[in-house]
Amino acid sequence: MRVAMYYANDDVRLEEMPKPDIGKGELLIRVMASGICGSDVMQWYRAGRTPLVLGHEIAGEVVEVGEGVKGYKVGDRVSASHHVPCNTCHYCLRGHHTVCETLRRTNFYPGGFAEYVKLPHINVDRGVYLLPDDMSYEEATFIEPLACVYRGQRTAGVSIGSAVLVIGSGISGLLHIQLAKVMGASLVVATDIEDYRLNAAKRFGADEALHASADIPKEFRKINRGRGADVVILTTGAEKAIMQAFQSVDRGGTVLFFAPANAGVTVPLPVNDLFWRNEITLTSSYAANYMEHMAAMELIHLKKVNVKDMITHRLPLAETQQGFKLVSEAKKSIKVIIEPQK
Repeated sequence: MRVAMYYANDDVRLEEMPKPDIGKGELLIRVMASGICGSDVMQWYRAGRTPLVLGHEIAGEVVEVGEGVKGYKVGDRVSASHHVPCNTCHYCLRGHHTVCETLRRTNFYPGGFAEYVKLPHINVDRGVYLLPDDMSYEEATFIEPLACVYRGQRTAGVSIGSAVLVIGSGISGLLHIQLAKVMGASLVVATDIEDYRLNAAKRFGADEALHASADIPKEFRKINRGRGADVVILTTGAEKAIMQAFQSVDRGGTVLFFAPANAGVTVPLPVNDLFWRNEITLTSSYAANYMEHMAAMELIHLKKVNVKDMITHRLPLAETQQGFKLVSEAKKSIKVIIEPQK
């Protein structure tokens, strides 16, 4: 089968490898669509692990069913989680499924930028989602990223009446903008360094879109009648953005670190100004559990979150390198979908 083998952001090669054989309890999926995630282009994160086949935002069709599998059959249209938790460890039992050691070790093979992927038994058991008949494969690639966004906003406490600042208007930021409105936020302000993405932020529901070079804390307070943000969502790890978040959050507010910074990045923490007497919460979120994937699928299915109009590029497998270029440049693209059967 054909795969897009990742060596570096500027070196993704179309190669051949054997189609996976499945065993007891496993499924083989023909990948129909696979989204490129911002984490896919974090080159520093892949150091020492290349070459490999990336791609975890997948949707496809079941083409082989292993012995003992129940609930799935050949021809089923599905999406799947690449990481799944054990559901029994200390962390899972406390509701922190996404820091489970099993979740960090599990994956499907070889990756979504391939014609086929094998789902191991544990993924089949707790990480496969049957798609509604009227949901397209490309819409289904948003289930995983929206699930992560949903978990982040639940963690940060976005709710009815929240004033929310979303720093960064890439794909994650745009999903956060839309979901914050669904969750009842009364004000959503977005920032970015690119006018293209600021315009997108307005299209997808931001009340205001500010260039990141502006005095964001001052401008937000102007918009919000003198108050800071109840929730600040960082979808970029830039040092300046982190400092803007600290300066923009209101008393009793929360800063959500949704995106990682580059390796080794540290920022000064203004302890007295930020914490003392102000009850500020700094929190983070990573990945999503089964319930959050199901919630995300329903939000997409009910058209509560518009994902279809976020797709700017649909590329065949042979052009995956071009897709990585578009995503890593982060300028004239929003969501790039790879179609491995083309």
